[in-house]
Amino acid sequence: MEKKNMLKGVLFVAAGASIFGMLATFVKLSYRDGYTTSEVTTAQFVLGLTGLFILNFIQKKSSKKSLVNPTSKEIKMLMLAGTSLGCTSLFYYICVQYINVSIAIVLLMQSVWFSVVIESVISKKFPNAKKVVATIIVLIGTFFATNMINLDVQLDLHGIFWGLMAAASFSMTMFTSNKIATHIPALKKSMIMLSGGAVIVFIFLFFAQIGPLYFDVLKSFYLNFTDNTQHIRPFNYSIFYTYGFILALFGTIIPPTLFNLGFPKTGLGLGSIVSSLELPVSVTMAFIVLGEKVILIQWMGIALILFAIVLMNLPSKKVTES
Repeated sequence: MEKKNMLKGVLFVAAGASIFGMLATFVKLSYRDGYTTSEVTTAQFVLGLTGLFILNFIQKKSSKKSLVNPTSKEIKMLMLAGTSLGCTSLFYYICVQYINVSIAIVLLMQSVWFSVVIESVISKKFPNAKKVVATIIVLIGTFFATNMINLDVQLDLHGIFWGLMAAASFSMTMFTSNKIATHIPALKKSMIMLSGGAVIVFIFLFFAQIGPLYFDVLKSFYLNFTDNTQHIRPFNYSIFYTYGFILALFGTIIPPTLFNLGFPKTGLGLGSIVSSLELPVSVTMAFIVLGEKVILIQWMGIALILFAIVLMNLPSKKVTES
């Protein structure tokens, strides 16, 4: 039964990571059409919350048994934990202002070993050899999949800092999916966590786009961080009916729900390794939809990541007693 639950958890996390990996392609398409980071993330979170509210309502009405309701303490904990969802996006977008996007992805993928370390500290157990080997393979695969060997870039310390912050924040998202209020239905838990993330996104919207447009003090504050003033303009509401639905579906409805279903079954270490499926899916989607060039070494990196996931799920040899 335990192995069956573990397999279910792996499938949930793998599906969530794969769907989340598709998101980057649609975000890039929305940027090509002139939408800002604030508009993209706001539409994603607003429609995501709306969608989860509707799904929770349907689940409540159709369920034959009463669903578990979180206590006020659990709601506060989940909302606080959910801020990591918003912070991951925010830190990543700050990161890519300073360094190449491929390097930023590599930094974000450090969440794999961050999560293994967090799980090890919490459980007070050193990760087993299979998990350590799989983590190393994932990191090597990430290095190849992002084609870092052929990149001629200069690393900015600001970018490295914010990239590692994004990885740490993403690790916290996976940790909370694994540990906090796991008895609450996944849809309800996702909605509460997303509410916390939305607070971060709305603050970002105000300080990065709306506030500087109407208040000179905020504009001066904004210019301390960047010289780019193109995002200081009225909010373009067309994002809600052009890309909003698919951004919400692939970014804030399906993946968090699947993570909340899967991580309690897989544990943080294994779940984080399986979640690295996000990278190969992103590369493949960019290749098919955007027509981006993907060379042999990148496909080799993707193959290594897939191998690591298979390795982690191979049954361990049983020691038989004579």
